Amino acid sequence: MKKLNFLLLLTVLITVSKDTTAQTTLDLNGYIRTYQGVLLNDNYDFVINQNTLDLKLSYNKSNASLFANPYFYQNSDNENQFDVRELYMDFTTNNIDLRIGKQQIIWGQADGVFITDIVSPKNLSEFLLRDFDEIRIGVTAIKANIYTANDYDIELVYIPTFTATISPDDNSIWKPNMELPIKPTFDYSNKSVVNNLGNGEYFAKYHKSTSNIELELIAAYTWDDDPSLHVSKELNPETMQISAINISPQHHRLTISGGSFSTEINDMIVRGEAAYYNGKQFQTSSPIATESLVEKNYYNYVIGIDKNIGDYRVSGQFIQKVIIDYTKDIMNDEVDDMVTLMINKSILREQARIELFGYFGLNNDDSFIRVRGFYFPYDGVTLECGYNIFNGEKGQFGQYDKNDMAYIKLKYNF
Repeated sequence: MKKLNFLLLLTVLITVSKDTTAQTTLDLNGYIRTYQGVLLNDNYDFVINQNTLDLKLSYNKSNASLFANPYFYQNSDNENQFDVRELYMDFTTNNIDLRIGKQQIIWGQADGVFITDIVSPKNLSEFLLRDFDEIRIGVTAIKANIYTANDYDIELVYIPTFTATISPDDNSIWKPNMELPIKPTFDYSNKSVVNNLGNGEYFAKYHKSTSNIELELIAAYTWDDDPSLHVSKELNPETMQISAINISPQHHRLTISGGSFSTEINDMIVRGEAAYYNGKQFQTSSPIATESLVEKNYYNYVIGIDKNIGDYRVSGQFIQKVIIDYTKDIMNDEVDDMVTLMINKSILREQARIELFGYFGLNNDDSFIRVRGFYFPYDGVTLECGYNIFNGEKGQFGQYDKNDMAYIKLKYNF
């Protein structure tokens, strides 16, 4: 199937490249990147040894256009991957833009967290190490942007087929910890969402931009991209000890509403977003209980400030998640607090940049901090060196305390 996709895409590229009429434009760009990452453990194990070719082709003709973003990952373990991140057609009229095909859809104002950015699912096979345009997964969708004479626009999205979050595989260093008394078995028979009209996903966004504020309101009837884990157990009748645990991942419906804003106050950019999630399945404190899940609603919000301080660009965010009608058997905390901090500065007459970005979990005293530097020796060439630091004993980041990593990337944009 991958070879067939490649041949189809190649046919499209050849076909459109032959059309050189004055009313059409064809642009091809992309990048080549080599990426090496080594764990800072006793053995200094290489965990990332990857070469990437990423192409972006846009073809415009009158009121219609085509965009394709094929990519190829060549890994040292020979698990090479060819796929198409985006492949869509655009049709434009005076007040409606229509986009049909595989596309990434980005909402919200937050940096590094997903609150109202709910349309495109995520590729978490490398946790949060990938660039965000690689973390977001393209979805096959119909998207319409409707522009009005009243300085606001409406975006409507219909996704006919469900796409789930990509999780780390069983042998990955990024596989989340699961503390169970015995090794479980997995039943994936109920994980898939049947592709039919009744199982489509629907999204809507209202957007208004003025000289003082940018405002978005969103609503969605969707599926939870992350599967809930239905846990069942078997007991030894003689000892009454657990003899088997079975886990059945399943996706459940969610209804989401919320919004985001961005404004400037006293030379600071103040931004925020919030969302209310209805119908989330939470794991109970004992994953071997008779009923392993409980349905609750929760809200999640972020408030952030961006400011220039001298030659430094500083950004901070406070993120909070609150479960409504909380019960003590829920594994998650009732209130989960986190902050992020970003500091960057350009040096050497804009030829280099240094940057720090950190996530700090306040509930579990854990963190993920990325320190990196960028050097631009030639036009289109970027050398990036970085250090990923994980701290803590538990929590979203603390569970990866042994995964501190140094890495280097060399990238050529063309």
